[in-house]
Amino acid sequence: MPRVVPDQREKFENDEVFRKLCREAEIRFTGYKDRPHEERQLRFHAECQEGRADIAIVSSGMNFPLTFISNAWSEHPEDRLPTKEFIDFDREVGKVHLKSQFIMNGVCVIFRGWVDLQRLDGAGRLEFDEERAQIEDSMLRDQIEQYNQRLREIEDRQRHLQVERERQAEAEAEVVQVLLDFSEFPGSNNFKRG
Repeated sequence: MPRVVPDQREKFENDEVFRKLCREAEIRFTGYKDRPHEERQLRFHAECQEGRADIAIVSSGMNFPLTFISNAWSEHPEDRLPTKEFIDFDREVGKVHLKSQFIMNGVCVIFRGWVDLQRLDGAGRLEFDEERAQIEDSMLRDQIEQYNQRLREIEDRQRHLQVERERQAEAEAEVVQVLLDFSEFPGSNNFKRG
């Protein structure tokens, strides 16, 4: 099943959901709502250092389980590490700047934002991820080509089987015709035993 739509940029630019999410909006950390605020602060900080956090865009009510790791697309866990490009505690005192790449509704996007470490809120938005979109488009074209190749192979096998069935039917018809012709031949088993 393809992970992306055929024209990601068009969908990102024209889909109402993406148009709302690409504007900077208020965000909040949504994890551990049942815990005291101080504990939530500690847990948010710890999760960020692990490379993940649950963030909501307040205006849309959408929640995102974000990962802040390089090589997010790698199949090898040792390649997926939190780096300063994705999670930066040093850019501004009291804030953490976040970046996360993911696929949403078939479109490669980047979340960029910041969260105040005391209040656990901040601002963020989605951007179109051109680089990853090209990679995913290439993978999509490869998947479609493989699918089409398999379809052609199946169709070829079906044609071959149909031709074989027709040949077999013709051969059986010839045998039946020979037997019918033989049974009509004078003196061929048309006599009675007695």
